[in-house]
Amino acid sequence: MKRIAFMSSFILCCISLAAQQIQQNENQKDSFYTLTPVEVRSIRAPANAPFSITNLSKKDIEKNNSGQDLPFILNQTPSVVVNSDAGTGIGYTGIHIRGTDGTRINITLNGIPYNDAESQISYFVDLPDIASSVNSIQIQRGVGTSSNGAGAFGASINFSTNEINRDKYLELNNIFGSFNTTKSTLKTGTGLIGTHYTADLRLSTISSSGYIDRASSALRSFYFSTAYIGDSSSLRLNIFSGKEKTYQAWYGVPEEDLKAGRRRINYAGMEDPDGPYPNQTDNYRQTHYQLFYDHRLGKNITFNTALFYTRGKGYYEEYKAGQDYSKYNLPYPVIGPDTIRITDLVRRRWLSNHFFGDIFSFQYKDEKTQATLGGGYTQYSGDHYGIVINALNGLTGTAPYYDNDAFKTDLNIFLKQQTRFALHWYYFLDLQFRHVKYNINGFEDNPGLSLRNHFNFFNPKAGISYIKNSWKGYFSYGLGRHEPNRDDFEANQSQQPKPETLHDFEAGIEHSEKTYSWSGTLYYMRYRDQLVLTGKINDIGAYTRTNIPDSYRTGIELQGGIRPYSWIHAAANLSLSQNKIMNFTEYIDDYDNGGQKINSYHSTNIALSPSVIGGATISFFPYENLEISLLSKYVGRQYLDNTQHDDRTIDPFFVENLRAIYTFSHKWLKKAELMLMVNNLFNTQYESGGYTYNYFSGGKLSVNNFYFPMAGINFMMGLNVKF
Repeated sequence: MKRIAFMSSFILCCISLAAQQIQQNENQKDSFYTLTPVEVRSIRAPANAPFSITNLSKKDIEKNNSGQDLPFILNQTPSVVVNSDAGTGIGYTGIHIRGTDGTRINITLNGIPYNDAESQISYFVDLPDIASSVNSIQIQRGVGTSSNGAGAFGASINFSTNEINRDKYLELNNIFGSFNTTKSTLKTGTGLIGTHYTADLRLSTISSSGYIDRASSALRSFYFSTAYIGDSSSLRLNIFSGKEKTYQAWYGVPEEDLKAGRRRINYAGMEDPDGPYPNQTDNYRQTHYQLFYDHRLGKNITFNTALFYTRGKGYYEEYKAGQDYSKYNLPYPVIGPDTIRITDLVRRRWLSNHFFGDIFSFQYKDEKTQATLGGGYTQYSGDHYGIVINALNGLTGTAPYYDNDAFKTDLNIFLKQQTRFALHWYYFLDLQFRHVKYNINGFEDNPGLSLRNHFNFFNPKAGISYIKNSWKGYFSYGLGRHEPNRDDFEANQSQQPKPETLHDFEAGIEHSEKTYSWSGTLYYMRYRDQLVLTGKINDIGAYTRTNIPDSYRTGIELQGGIRPYSWIHAAANLSLSQNKIMNFTEYIDDYDNGGQKINSYHSTNIALSPSVIGGATISFFPYENLEISLLSKYVGRQYLDNTQHDDRTIDPFFVENLRAIYTFSHKWLKKAELMLMVNNLFNTQYESGGYTYNYFSGGKLSVNNFYFPMAGINFMMGLNVKF
């Protein structure tokens, strides 16, 4: 309680001080506004744009890069909540911003879309240790400026790897820690050769046993980039790839096991009577090819284009008990006089996909105006199929028991302009048109359903900013439209989902001085036809998301930082919000009478949308080369569904991590860093995510909650050497 009271007081003291603003002057000298490649600058918000943004420099990223997935590197930024299936931040992870999940967060790598075209989720596990190749990150909360790929409904995050390393280098990074966690990274680069040529290479391996039983991860990746830099043109080729093998941990831990102290239990693979099936794993490889061309057309105009191709293929394997051969289109085996109908079996569910296209932009800049005409065209094809690879009572065939493909194209064009129209005043205008074509040829449980969907979206944004000395104020409005995911369409023609619509209003004020800074943002996000889970079963017996007419998110985001002395820095952020569905209908399976029971609610909290999120970092510099930081995170109560019942929640949690970095150099050694990270310093028992399933049976409501527990106190130690 004393720790909570102390940190609560600290957050309140720093409530109006923005951590990211204290680094704004450094960032403007860094990659965001001067060194950012044009393909990234076309979708990033400029310094004076009227939006809620957070910038992370290479130095910020390196401090937090201990082998965990990218969401955990962003954990201390405003309105962010992260989760991990394995409980360690390695393996499958997720991120929510302002309560919106990963399907509604636009992700780009060097301006190229990264969200999966079908589920619209970004699987960071497919690119292990990509953070070691990232030079800068910008997070835009809300609708933000127009980007390539899926529409941003909660935020957009863009990563840049294309900044130029002008000096040759060699880096070795080795980390080890709890749960048999290891990370090894080799990075090397030529620097600029003859002022024109450069090449960079990274090789990485990450492995971990995971906190949850058997939630192991074996991750491999590489990154290669080479470029020609001319006086007016440049050409760059990126090739990077990741391969992951993770033991499944996505079922979560039932609430009764948590209460009994079985926090680490994992039911994946438990259908095998001989013990957990050893290969109940997810296996996937993803490789990216990116080719960029930039050309300066004149003093004020720059053109860039990028061709890209992403290849992904993989499967997850699982043991299934008591399966009927006919479900897998397999003949019944006959053994003597007996016809065998039921068997235990092992199946693999495959996904093989291709994603390719082009992005482009023309950028104009003079003393008063910045303008960008940009966009892109992408094509996606995904083949979903399943194969039985073994059966206890005999395998009678090897043909796929389902084989469904899907095709999606996305045409996007936008025009942005920011102009200083009076002393200290800027207006921003952003007009985007998006055409999405989505053809689906069947589903596993509904193979005969073929769909041809076309969506046309017009997404305007506009705002005004006032900039004077160290002050900034702004107001903006943005309209966002978002197509449904593939699984949302798995119903008959009369139950097809509609696109979602978001009206986003943002107003903010910022003030920055040499030793302190603060900022505040007010936002109001009004949704029409937001897709949420209601428990309703479609015509094939599946639970799919349903459009709800009216919902909203509104809140305030406060940030700040202070540097009273050279040996201490403090920073904090606090987000307070309301996230409501105005009229919600719940459907509950009725096992006694068949069908479903219906409950209606007037105003309820949106699931997994905490009303309070806070973060604080206090750093001490007792010696010239030593930094010791205490990182704190508070996340308020989260509801597991949209009914706002107190028996279906994730408890609030407050977690503190300790980080120490000692830096030194010696002659031929440019730089060496010793790092110690103690996560969950006070061994707090908490859960990062969850879900619920409820039904009526025996005249009673059965509530079944499942959670994803996080590890208790654990550590990471590392040595990073730069030659």
